Amino acid sequence: MRVAALYDIHGNLPALEAVLEDVRRARVDRIVVGGDVVPGPMTRETLRVLLHLDLPVDFIQGNGEVAVLAERAGRHPGVPEQFRDVIRWSGEQLDSEQERATASWPKTLTVAIPGIGGVLFCHATPRNDNEVFTRQTAEERLFPVFASVDASLVVCGHTHMQFDRMVGKTRVVNAGSVGMPFGKPGAYWLLLGPDVQLRQTPYDLDKAADRVRATNYPKAEDFAKRSILRPPSEEEMIAVFARVELK
Repeated sequence: MRVAALYDIHGNLPALEAVLEDVRRARVDRIVVGGDVVPGPMTRETLRVLLHLDLPVDFIQGNGEVAVLAERAGRHPGVPEQFRDVIRWSGEQLDSEQERATASWPKTLTVAIPGIGGVLFCHATPRNDNEVFTRQTAEERLFPVFASVDASLVVCGHTHMQFDRMVGKTRVVNAGSVGMPFGKPGAYWLLLGPDVQLRQTPYDLDKAADRVRATNYPKAEDFAKRSILRPPSEEEMIAVFARVELK
């Protein structure tokens, strides 16, 4: 069995379309969507594609879905004020089917993959959908997070940068971000079975940026520039995350 892990799509439909073409070429049997399908500039359209795929798909919630659902329910989404407009706008895009679907997604998922064993999928860490760590986070900080994990492999996302590292005896892999990467432009994902492959899919960046600019997304121009055409470097974002990573 081959499983594709697609994380942090963030409503970037052109990136998702390109990755799905690669997924089909890879003869994937199953897809796991690892959270943060939303918020983003093509929220409704991206969810429509994922919820009606002709491949088996499992979903888990990310902090993005949690924030958007809270906003729709009239609660504070738990994000800084400068992000409230994109959370509010994304929430307004959901239809009733999409709202019910995203609300039903679990926080974690375990799948047995031949050649690997039990794989635990989570968004940020197994205990929290919003904790931050990177390839450079000190191992001793991560021991309490992964000590009780009973899986051969943990797959996470949230920080939008791929890595493959050990925490004690646990292998932890970040799938990267399909729609909002940090580092070289492109769409990043993970192919599992019988081994672990960090994958990157190129797509037409200029055309994708134009499609984003044609939406009513509140930060469409910024998304086109900084999430598609010229993302921040990994070095820059690792320095930013170092100030908020788990202690």
